Amino acid sequence: MTRLLSLAAAVLVSAASLSPFAAQAADGPYYAATPVAAPAKTLLITSGTVWKWNTTAFTANKATQRDAIMCEMVAKSTGKLVSFSAGGQPFDAPALEKCNARAK
Repeated sequence: MTRLLSLAAAVLVSAASLSPFAAQAADGPYYAATPVAAPAKTLLITSGTVWKWNTTAFTANKATQRDAIMCEMVAKSTGKLVSFSAGGQPFDAPALEKCNARAK
């Protein structure tokens, strides 16, 4: 009986620790990257992250890399960006300039 209760408690703790990730995925894309030029492709994959074209920008769910790295990776694939945001927060001009230094 004690083992069963311990197992049930472990399952509940695991489920609770995963809930923020599930909630974020349900909220929609975390990143938005708007390239200077219209893309030739409407789907990109950068280091396992899938970017989908949504009329004006590429969007993707949160990844494990830092936001600045995600910006650089998408800029390498699309060319210079007009804007990039992570979690609804747009990059300022210096951060975007640094990101665009990696553009193809």
